[in-house]
Amino acid sequence: MEALLGNERLKTGLTAAFASGKLSHCYLLAGPPGSGKHTLARILTAAMECTQGARRPCGTCLQCRKVLDGVHPDVITVDDPAKKTVTVEMIRKARADVYIKPNEGLRKVYIIPRAMDMNAAAQNALLKVIEEPPDYAAFLLLSDAAERLLPTIRSRSVPLQLSPLPEELGMAELARRFPGKDRSALADAWGRSEGFLGQALKLLTEGESLAEETRRFADCFARRDKLGLTELLVPLERRKREELIPLLTQWVEILSQALAVRAGQPGRWEAARQLGRSRTSAESLRALRSLRRAIELLQGNVSPGAVCGVLQVWLDVTD
Repeated sequence: MEALLGNERLKTGLTAAFASGKLSHCYLLAGPPGSGKHTLARILTAAMECTQGARRPCGTCLQCRKVLDGVHPDVITVDDPAKKTVTVEMIRKARADVYIKPNEGLRKVYIIPRAMDMNAAAQNALLKVIEEPPDYAAFLLLSDAAERLLPTIRSRSVPLQLSPLPEELGMAELARRFPGKDRSALADAWGRSEGFLGQALKLLTEGESLAEETRRFADCFARRDKLGLTELLVPLERRKREELIPLLTQWVEILSQALAVRAGQPGRWEAARQLGRSRTSAESLRALRSLRRAIELLQGNVSPGAVCGVLQVWLDVTD
């Protein structure tokens, strides 16, 4: 459990369940990117396969080690990163496999890392097996937001909502992982992470370079180039939701910096400084609110194509 920082109430409840052996056959792990869903999934899976009953997961038995190393034959990931959605065919394949008993583990654990990307048909196919699964089967559904799954799925799952970390704990962990990093850089990353360690780590390891699409957005918006903005948004309709959300989040960030420039602050990126000089605070604020609404729609399972379409209307650069 030490691998998952914070979330003390959640960990206390799970520790008690592990000790009593009263584990559910279906858990819904919910939280934004970087909140620890995948770490928690590994912990849960190891606990289900652990052969040391005193303290699960022990992390040292053969079954735990195989889970943590990602080589356990009875842990099945239901996904195809090449596809935009988790299709009904993927779920039906898992549903057929579930009736084959475990190879060597105590359970067969099916992890769906993009549960929010299951369409209604896929979720209904999953529902058929989680209603009455074999006693050795377990399902871990990972989602950026619980409400993106059907109520019937949620009602048959134990919810595990990941929470932001306290600032003191998050900053201490960043300082431990980046001992040579200036504290102001750590504080800036933490402030932009909304309390989720994974997001702060990504900011610190990937640097602060702007995506090419963000530079184009800033340039088009600054020059009031409506055609250029349309030419930018149309290809983005084909992006996966998990790719588009971080990109639009960076557009929100650059507009936030443009507003800071208007207020007399220096701004981190030249593109933000140019925006601050070119557009009024009211114009940038309106665009920022539109982008935040677009991100909410994506998180609510609206398709990237539809969201990019409405953004062409909402981001009116001709004001």
